[in-house]
Amino acid sequence: MDSEVGLQEEDMKGSWTMLSWLASCVMVFGGAVPYVPQYQEILRSSNTEGFSTRVCLVLLIANILRIFFWIGKQFELTLLVQSVVMIVTMFAMLHLCCNVQNANRVSTKQHRLSDLDIRYFWRWSVFEDYLLFCLGFTMMCTLVTLLLLDSLLFVEALGSTAMMFEAMLGLPQLLQNFHNHSTSGMSVKMVLLWTAGDAFKTAYFVMNDSPAQFWVCGSAQIIIDVAILLQVLYYGQDTRIKLG
Repeated sequence: MDSEVGLQEEDMKGSWTMLSWLASCVMVFGGAVPYVPQYQEILRSSNTEGFSTRVCLVLLIANILRIFFWIGKQFELTLLVQSVVMIVTMFAMLHLCCNVQNANRVSTKQHRLSDLDIRYFWRWSVFEDYLLFCLGFTMMCTLVTLLLLDSLLFVEALGSTAMMFEAMLGLPQLLQNFHNHSTSGMSVKMVLLWTAGDAFKTAYFVMNDSPAQFWVCGSAQIIIDVAILLQVLYYGQDTRIKLG
């Protein structure tokens, strides 16, 4: 009898381990999946107008800060790996957008980071400028973190700042849709996957007792995701075409 109970407990532990492993995989790669349909949409249309590259800016800053937060307060390794995957994904999106915009550009004039023109911040013509900006931001964060790593207040503020930026993930897209009075060129699949992913990860944060910054961020993201979906309905976009 005891041996049967022991076997049942081992089976349950094995099943739970498998579920935990699957949940971790979803957390690592799930954040990148929504950008696959948007990437395909930009490739198909050769047009980047419907996608706000400032989404990439927000996510790059958020995930770079989250990596430094992990150095000061080591939470789940899964979330650290997720940040690395997301940074690579954002660079892939920026690389594609630069290629498409340069192919469509009529004027030969290029806007460079070295111009120091605030009007064209994050609207540079060359992909390498985005890499240089992120490298400079990372070096600055490294210096400040080395100086203040022993301060609990700094570490918590770092985590809160990272999560605040991530919570604003959908805001640039929301504002761009409002400015364009349209959601044309934006992948509705991307936003639906954002919503599903944000709901999943918020539940994951709560169940794994992650720092409060994480689940507060997830809740804010869900609200913005829903607002963007309401824009799709308000502007009367044919979602059947976009979802096809």
